[in-house]
Amino acid sequence: EVQLVESGGGLVQPGGSLRLSCATSGFTFSTSGMNWVRQAPGKGLEWVSYISSGGTRSYADSVKGRFTISRDNAKNMLYLQMNNLKPEDTAVYYCTKSGDSRPRGQGTQVTVSS
Repeated sequence: EVQLVESGGGLVQPGGSLRLSCATSGFTFSTSGMNWVRQAPGKGLEWVSYISSGGTRSYADSVKGRFTISRDNAKNMLYLQMNNLKPEDTAVYYCTKSGDSRPRGQGTQVTVSS
């Protein structure tokens, strides 16, 4: 069974940083492209970032230059380093694997507020 478990969210002031983690199991992580997506209160899912199995990265314009996606294939882990956080980054963040139409996990809440 595919499992994706997000962690690392919390409350942070504007300009602060957080590092999200996603523990994966039940599939061959090393050969899977992975995404981070988020859902702000009252809004739909928004794609944030993607990393291919080979390490190619892409980002939404809204987070480019502030967020960094990475992966550790030895540990089956996906990460999202978020710097210079803004109030509009407030959302529940999910990791997804390529091909999934919707998140499988519970997500992790990120709240950016002073």
